[in-house]
Amino acid sequence: MQPPGIQVWRHPRPVQAAIAGRCIGHTDVPVPARRAKRLARRIQAAQRRLGGPKVVVTSDLQRAHAVGRWLRRWGWRHGVDVQLREAHFGRWDGRPWADVPQADIDAWVADFAHYAPGGGEALAALLHRATNWVAPVHGAAVVGHAGWMLARRWGQTHPGSWPTAAQWPAAPGYGQAWGL
Repeated sequence: MQPPGIQVWRHPRPVQAAIAGRCIGHTDVPVPARRAKRLARRIQAAQRRLGGPKVVVTSDLQRAHAVGRWLRRWGWRHGVDVQLREAHFGRWDGRPWADVPQADIDAWVADFAHYAPGGGEALAALLHRATNWVAPVHGAAVVGHAGWMLARRWGQTHPGSWPTAAQWPAAPGYGQAWGL
């Protein structure tokens, strides 16, 4: 059975206290070791079923990188690529959502694709980054982030169009895999 071009897994759920009510993008939040190990085992089993290579590429943020470290311990090749990072929310990153001025959120919703939240990364830039990313090895497993996964899927299913806030889909669940 031929593996998909890219099997992307969302990282495990981070430590709840680190993310509760916060805007999390590039903020490097911890993930419990047992969750990272459990996801690594699921990826290992999926790659074996799909006949994919023992190669995993992760973002450098610890919530994804921790999974790659487990796989590396078990003989996998582990690559790290900052292009797989979550969206960057600039000044908003790591702050409680309640502290982000409503006027700023309204401005983001009004120009969802091109507004750079908190002076960070506009969705258009994330769409470009995710859509143009190429796996270093065909069939490699990828561990990344919900925003990146959504952007990659949007770029594939809506080429050349910009989403509105109302069109942006819900995030994949923690540990969920998408063939992209």
